Parts: sequence; structure tokens; C-alpha cells
Amino acid sequence: MVTTAAGAQAEADPRAWKWKIRKRVWDVLEAEGVARNPRPVHHRIPNFDGAAAAADSLGRLDVFQNAQCVKVNPDSPQKQVRFLTLSGDKKLLTPQPRLRTGFFSVLESQMIPTGCIPEACTSVGAVKYGRPIDLDEVIKVDLIVIGSVAVDPSTGARLGKGEGFAELEYGMLRYMGATDDSTMVVTTVHDKQLVDDIPVEKLLIHDVPVDIICTPTQVILTNTAIPKPQGLTDSSRLVKLQINLPPPDFDELLFVQGFIGKNYLPKNWAKFEF
Repeated sequence: MVTTAAGAQAEADPRAWKWKIRKRVWDVLEAEGVARNPRPVHHRIPNFDGAAAAADSLGRLDVFQNAQCVKVNPDSPQKQVRFLTLSGDKKLLTPQPRLRTGFFSVLESQMIPTGCIPEACTSVGAVKYGRPIDLDEVIKVDLIVIGSVAVDPSTGARLGKGEGFAELEYGMLRYMGATDDSTMVVTTVHDKQLVDDIPVEKLLIHDVPVDIICTPTQVILTNTAIPKPQGLTDSSRLVKLQINLPPPDFDELLFVQGFIGKNYLPKNWAKFEF
């Protein structure tokens, strides 16, 4: 058997198994006609037929109905979750798009003009109507909703699109004291995104497991035994930087995600590569 250079590199890459699962799921969603715009769904949290139904299933759960503040990812398949949060007079915590201009924004229905909640559920609307918050904001998040590419219903193991934003956001919430181990993590996915081959022993300490999975057809309680991350770690591609910003800014401990070639940092911020 001949081993190519590309094959050897893939074997040596500890993340290769994750990309194999991601590609398989993305391919299935496209091939079976359940993928929805934006397309292609590859390298995205995939939008899917029935995303609103999955969100509505989540909306009927006690854990959602009893929540006062819900953190929801900004991706297309979770748009209905954001709508249900705001229309239910709950506080919505959503990350800034790709964390380019800040970390989180808070939105509440009273901040949004009549009839504009659907717009507020988009990335542009979140920036338009949201209130940016700093890492020292005192806030309690009752429920976390994240998007997924693949998720194992038997263990709660989850894979995102591979850029680490969900892990960074979760770590920041733990750092802020906004969440703890008891804070439920829910994902909404298509049934085709359910897998049984995510090796729990290969997960890293920053990988975020899910407690509940909502699909268009079912609600699954995973009873996950996978430990939730305790905060921000170097292994999660996160760098802790003490940055001195000139007035009118202030000195603040900033947690910055740094990928080689993907450093979305203002010019007066330090640049880190891995």
C-alpha cells in the first residue's frame, strides 16, 4: 500500500477525524436535498429543511420557557430560536459576527421597534439593535443554544464547523461567571446530522457537549457524561492577552481567538499566530 504525502499528513493531523465526519454530513445534507441557503453548506453551521420546526420543539421545552436569558449562536438555522427568544420577552445574548468588532450583544424586545424583531434576529439587526457588552458585564445566562455540524445523541458529543467560535464563546461565558456546569446546552439540527462515530476519547477539553438535541422530528436528552469546559484554555486556540488600549479605551483583559491567517484584530491589538 502506497502512502501519499497528503495521506500521511492527514493521518498525522489529530483533527483529521473531525473533518472526515463534517464532510460526510455536509455531503449528505446536500445530496439528499435537505440543505437550505446559504449554500453550499460546507464549512458552515448548515441550514436545513425543518430548522424552524426544530426551533419550535425547543421553544416548547420547560428549560426554554423558564429561561430569562438565552445565548444563541448567530447562524441561519437558529434564526427561529432567536425569534422565539425575543418574541417571548426573553433577553437574547448573541455573539458579534465572527467576533470581529466585539464579543457579545444583548437584545431585548423593548429595545426593538414594533415589527422589527425578525430583522433583529439577523446578524445585521443584532448589531443595529443590540447593546454590546464587555467581559466584566454582570449577566446570568439560563440556557445556551449552539449550532452543530454533527452530534452524537448517545453521548452528547458535538462537532461544529471547525473554527472554534462556539468554544470561545462558551469559554468567555464561563470566565464572566454567566454560566456554570448546570447551564443546559442545546443544539438544533436535522436528523441527518445525528451520528454515532464521534470518539469521546479524542475530544479536547475545550469541546462543548450538548445536553439536549432538537430535530424536526424528535427531542433527545443525551444525559451526557462529557465534562463541560471550565473556561478558556490554550488548547482551545485561545490566547489571553493583556492589552493596553489608548484613551478613550481602557485597559482590559481580552480573550482573543488567534488562527494562522485569521486574526480579526484591530490594528492597535497585538497579533498572535499559532
